[in-house]
Amino acid sequence: MKITLSLDALLKGLSHVQSVVEKRNTIPILANALIRAEGSSVSITATDMEIEINESIDAQTGEAGAITAPAHTLYEIARKLPSGAQVEIATGNPNQITLTSGRSHFKLGCLPVEDFPVMPSSDMTRSFSVSSSDLRDLIDRSRFAMSTEETRYYLNGIYLHVASNKKVEVLRAVATDGHRLARVEMPAPEGSSGIPGVILPRKTVAEVRKLIEGDDNEVEISLSESKVRFAIGKIVITSKLIDGTFPDYERVIPSGNDKVLEVDARSFAAAVDRVATISSEKSRAVKLSMEQGRVVLTANSPDAGSATEEIEAKYESSSLDMGFNARYLLDILQQVAGDGARFTLADATAPAIIQDVSDSSALYVLMPMRV
Repeated sequence: MKITLSLDALLKGLSHVQSVVEKRNTIPILANALIRAEGSSVSITATDMEIEINESIDAQTGEAGAITAPAHTLYEIARKLPSGAQVEIATGNPNQITLTSGRSHFKLGCLPVEDFPVMPSSDMTRSFSVSSSDLRDLIDRSRFAMSTEETRYYLNGIYLHVASNKKVEVLRAVATDGHRLARVEMPAPEGSSGIPGVILPRKTVAEVRKLIEGDDNEVEISLSESKVRFAIGKIVITSKLIDGTFPDYERVIPSGNDKVLEVDARSFAAAVDRVATISSEKSRAVKLSMEQGRVVLTANSPDAGSATEEIEAKYESSSLDMGFNARYLLDILQQVAGDGARFTLADATAPAIIQDVSDSSALYVLMPMRV
């Protein structure tokens, strides 16, 4: 194999694919990237057996072929070469790859191409497209609620499915860790009707989000019962899905909450952050005392003392005291893009519904704490 390509293109491709390669691998071949040259392009592939990223790059192919090379080492070399340079990659024998750029020469050991695992994706039966901006929105407004508790592995991702809202089909992303829940939706894209509900793993969500940062392309999403594929320009991510059953989240969303609190989202978040400074790290509890026209925030700590702040609010129901985990509350308030946040409440022990006053496409549920 012999190829010539621009360093910038190589570095960009390596930066995308090497991020799925674990720093320490018990299986040596998983530390390598597969480089395959054919025609006027070269493809670079990396995998951890759960997720695979493949990117095609324009190149001048002197001799077609394939080789594997240490992904992180190759990336570090490319990162340290001068920008704008040309790079030549060649193989003299199956066990070695040479990389040449200007006066820099590197020789790296290789492993057999046939040992590299390839994730089959021919069983994808359903596909549809969404814009990068819509996918970013679904991910950004829901992923903070994903669980990190490995015992409940089926919560360690985003549940993506098509649902009905007021007789209109929507593509919905749901995440929960048992303490809070995020439900974000958009109009169902053409071709998505009837797709199976799937749980996208946390690592897959993170990799896809990185690749669509600042991107305006359409993203083609293909699904099977066990895998998902995202095609983003010349990049293709194939991932296994979480094999589990996502809980019936609709049962968690209360329907009888009759008290409404509306606050300026930015002012309220800043007040929560200030008051929470005094609360103990273990609980981070902040008490909200709601009265007509105002809400008083209070935090107490046996060691640090106490803090109180009052802000104006639109509240016309009977007085109510509730406690919330300050960090969870701030995570949700950060998702409110408009000026106003609406809390729909029942009593001190019932879950609270939080929404953007000007945007009904996202709904958040937060469990209260005892204070």
